Amino acid sequence: MRRRLPPRPAALLHRAARGARAAASHLALAAGLLGAAAGVAPARAQEGAVPPERLAARERYQDMRFGMFIHWGVSSMLQDGEWIMNDRRLTVAEYETLAPLFDPVRFDARAWVAAAKAAGMRYITLITKHHDGFAMWDSQVSDWTITRRTPFKRDVVRELADECRRQGITLFFYYSQLDWHHPDYFPRGETGRSAGRPESGDFARYLRYMDAQLTELLTAYGPVGGIWFDGVWDRPDAPWEVARTYAMIHRLQPQALIIPNHHRPPADGEDAQTFEKDLPGANTAGFNTTTIGTLPLETSQTMNDSWGFRLHDRHWKPASALIRELAGAAGRGANYLLNVGPRPDGTFPDTAVATLRQVGAWLAVNGASIHGTRAGPVGPRPWGVTTQHGDTVYVHLLHGSDRVLALPALPRRVLRASLLADGAAVQVAQANDAVTLTLPHRDAEAPDQVVRLVLAPPGR
Repeated sequence: MRRRLPPRPAALLHRAARGARAAASHLALAAGLLGAAAGVAPARAQEGAVPPERLAARERYQDMRFGMFIHWGVSSMLQDGEWIMNDRRLTVAEYETLAPLFDPVRFDARAWVAAAKAAGMRYITLITKHHDGFAMWDSQVSDWTITRRTPFKRDVVRELADECRRQGITLFFYYSQLDWHHPDYFPRGETGRSAGRPESGDFARYLRYMDAQLTELLTAYGPVGGIWFDGVWDRPDAPWEVARTYAMIHRLQPQALIIPNHHRPPADGEDAQTFEKDLPGANTAGFNTTTIGTLPLETSQTMNDSWGFRLHDRHWKPASALIRELAGAAGRGANYLLNVGPRPDGTFPDTAVATLRQVGAWLAVNGASIHGTRAGPVGPRPWGVTTQHGDTVYVHLLHGSDRVLALPALPRRVLRASLLADGAAVQVAQANDAVTLTLPHRDAEAPDQVVRLVLAPPGR
């Protein structure tokens, strides 16, 4: 994810243990995979033609509405966020000393997926490689991996992919195009300039390496929901050859969605538009200046202030705020991707677990107003939003305490209205230009009180 650069601190890597084994050199790139990736022909512009597999996948993606983002890797050892290599200006050699200390023996893929499922989440987006270049799977084109450099030696991607299939959760792979570790990521971008790499490299060779890793992820771990890209903003004018990479992805898994976190208008081959730490249309984080397009939307958000685990970040958002933002995203036609940063030992922070349970409890009652819905007929208002599924409109009362709510005229007549939580009847008065709802009560404790409106079928 994108960050602003802090000033250089005085001390470097003060928590890393001394005497860790020296960094090993990269393995030679696996010729077979690299050759296959290099042989993919550049894609021609799609000119609006999207295959039916991806159109169907986009609909399934929007139906999910709520997912879990997981930022975790060797960076968690310093317990100060996933940008620690850049923030502390660590060299590759210094940073590599963390790997022999990374032994997350309490990692349990089953527990992770179960926590997501209990929270009402329908998909998981896992960091497979972040900006530090560290692969969380058994990559054959690099030795900078969890299976080769750590005492843990287990393939986290494999275990999570298998468990997601068992529990019926769709898995997406986050992959950073930016790489602070690889020598061929050159010329250097806006970040990672203090990594100590030679001031030389072959960017075309780096792109072949990247495509080779993506080929591994798309051929060795079963069907996936898609690839969530991040990092082209580091070198916005570089020749990324995304058309070639996108064509390769769609050839290997035609249903796989491509979700880029590049903060610019969507390009051919992409399937969703992301908004980092903001609802679509807002720009409080300073990243989301792009106009909302026609593709499916997604808001990604942290549970505190950090993506990766940060020991002293206690700015936890209450479950009520996250529920309101989830509903606000759905009311704007967007998915909500909520992040968890596991501890170095592989467990979720206690506060995160408790918050997920609270969100899950709310969705157990109100999930019909989120899952499978699209943005409703009434756009965002000071009191909240609406969502819709078929003939049912859900009015999400996120703010205020009035029992009486005036809506603009709806496209069809309201047949009946009730509170979703307890089924209590809601009075409806309909005129040509307005619909007035009178609730039996307002729940001051509810982060989102939902009114269910059943509309007359079309033509009636």
